[in-house]
Amino acid sequence: MNYRHAFHAGNHADVLKHVAVLAICDALIAKPTPVFALDTHAGRGLYALDCNSAQRTGEAEGGIGRLLAEAPGNPLVQRYLQAVRACRNEHGRTAYPGSPWLLAHALRADDRIAACELHPEEAAQLKANFAGDTRVAVHERDGYAAMKALLPPRLGETRFGRGLVLIDPPYEAQLEEFDAAIHALREALGRWPQGCYALWYPIKLRRHLQPFYRRAAALPAKSALVAELLVRPDDSPLHMNGSGLLILNAPFQLDEKLAPALHALAAALGERKPQSHLEWLRAPP
Repeated sequence: MNYRHAFHAGNHADVLKHVAVLAICDALIAKPTPVFALDTHAGRGLYALDCNSAQRTGEAEGGIGRLLAEAPGNPLVQRYLQAVRACRNEHGRTAYPGSPWLLAHALRADDRIAACELHPEEAAQLKANFAGDTRVAVHERDGYAAMKALLPPRLGETRFGRGLVLIDPPYEAQLEEFDAAIHALREALGRWPQGCYALWYPIKLRRHLQPFYRRAAALPAKSALVAELLVRPDDSPLHMNGSGLLILNAPFQLDEKLAPALHALAAALGERKPQSHLEWLRAPP
């Protein structure tokens, strides 16, 4: 595995993913019972956008950089920007929070987080970043294997009835990654059917995603929602023109909250003919 997220931290794909993750977390903690979150491909959890890796690609300038300058008034986008500012107040003006940091920021004292990272250097930094947070357990292991080992979630005698599994693989295997993700989701739903699952995916050519949509709709979940942000037309296989999230068992009314946020993100981050797309592959009962 050669992927390092530091090159891409804060780009338009991160923005979409993190806006949605915070919205899901806020919906989950609206009820008092404890929540469990599993981040299967966690990275290091915290990034510096002035490091060589981020500066080399400059991707954050078209993502969080542009969004901070535009500051759309949408509530979900503002919620995300507040979290980024909180991270920078704690870690410095160029800090950017990865998904483990955002989960820890959004969830409560009695909630629990498992963050998995396979790359040894990234896993070591992840452990260092969360060494003082007893809610966060860091695992240096394959994220798909962790879905087998850690679901359904338990802590002593406590069984978690609600929570989020965030699956954010690097797609180094490109379209073959969808096969692994769908298989892992099907098995995980068999062990923890009530969990909310969010799978991030890149968009280059949308027509290549049609088999994925069909297979996702057939998963044994109560509902399946896709939320997508395109900053460019999906007509080139050479670039990541956008990205999406497949959200299984989405919290109540999440689609109604996400729709205006996606429009705001497209307007703020779009480069050429931007668009957003929100669709139920399987509507909730």
